[in-house]
Amino acid sequence: MTEDVERHAQKMAKKKAARDKIMATKTGQKGLIIVHTGKGKGKSSAAFGMIFRCIAHGMQCAVVQFIKGGMSTGERDLILSRFTDICSFHTMGEGFTWETQDRTRDTEMAQAAWAKARELIRDPANTMVLLDEINIAIRYDYVDIAEVVAFLRDEKPPMTHVVLTGRNAHEDLNELADLVTEMELVKHPFRSGIKAQIGVEY
Repeated sequence: MTEDVERHAQKMAKKKAARDKIMATKTGQKGLIIVHTGKGKGKSSAAFGMIFRCIAHGMQCAVVQFIKGGMSTGERDLILSRFTDICSFHTMGEGFTWETQDRTRDTEMAQAAWAKARELIRDPANTMVLLDEINIAIRYDYVDIAEVVAFLRDEKPPMTHVVLTGRNAHEDLNELADLVTEMELVKHPFRSGIKAQIGVEY
């Protein structure tokens, strides 16, 4: 037993030394372009986790929702009731595309959301800006991918983080991004007849 403990300690000491050596080379800082995509659940949830981290650290941030309408969600209600001084929240969509069934109106709303997003990203006071479900707006050509890429590449302040969520992220956006995470669907309760539930989905 003592031999196993000593062997483990030696192994972990070697791992720590190797890890410390790697970490010593990671000294840069920059505003990141972060993409959460994929068919799995958790894209917006993970993004809001980062927004709440910013709030907890007293860092100014903002949210623009491109597709979701004004339905009550835990994140939206909490930010609007307690944190509007540090996080501006803009719900610009009117619901999912299969609910609105109005391409012209959806395009107008997405364009308004993109204009608001550019304004918030340009503001150097914002440490992070979340563009929730913008990938859907890009996929349906409500917002031009070339315009999004050019803006993020050329106009985003150097230290501002921008998080973009939604399925089917465009390959040009993934190419530009610093961090891309694809949520993989393995199992989902919806397939077993379970509806969206408070505290899990919204």
